[in-house]
Amino acid sequence: MIQTIDHVNLVVRDLTGMTAFYRDVLGCQLTKEVSISGPWIDEVVGLSGVEGDVVYLDLPEGPRIELIAYRKPPGVEPSEENAPNLFGLRHMAFRVTDIDRLVAKLQTAGVKFQSEVKSVPDSQVTYVGGVRKRLVYFRDPEANLLEFCEYR
Repeated sequence: MIQTIDHVNLVVRDLTGMTAFYRDVLGCQLTKEVSISGPWIDEVVGLSGVEGDVVYLDLPEGPRIELIAYRKPPGVEPSEENAPNLFGLRHMAFRVTDIDRLVAKLQTAGVKFQSEVKSVPDSQVTYVGGVRKRLVYFRDPEANLLEFCEYR
């Protein structure tokens, strides 16, 4: 019955800046910009008087990324930073090719990574066919935790 993940939604403070990051820095394709309001969205999200702007960003494969900026009621600041061990949904991972080149490109654009690209030790996790996973964490301009991962 469940087919796939359709989209990931990020509530953002700065829709223009976040759109630029996901489009221009990460290479997502902007496919739609809409405004939402009315009883239907109030009921879906459980808030009253919702007004918001939404940007749809697509990659060649996988779920769409939707950025939403609430105009009414305004967004709520989290009580603490999105730490890797905070309960709940923590990060969004992008499967990539040539992780080293991509990291170097983003570093040139000013993106700060939490570490160098690391390989998952075979002593802890193995993948079919001897494939190795390499990964690195970083944050978008609003401190959402992101991951690049490469399998080869």
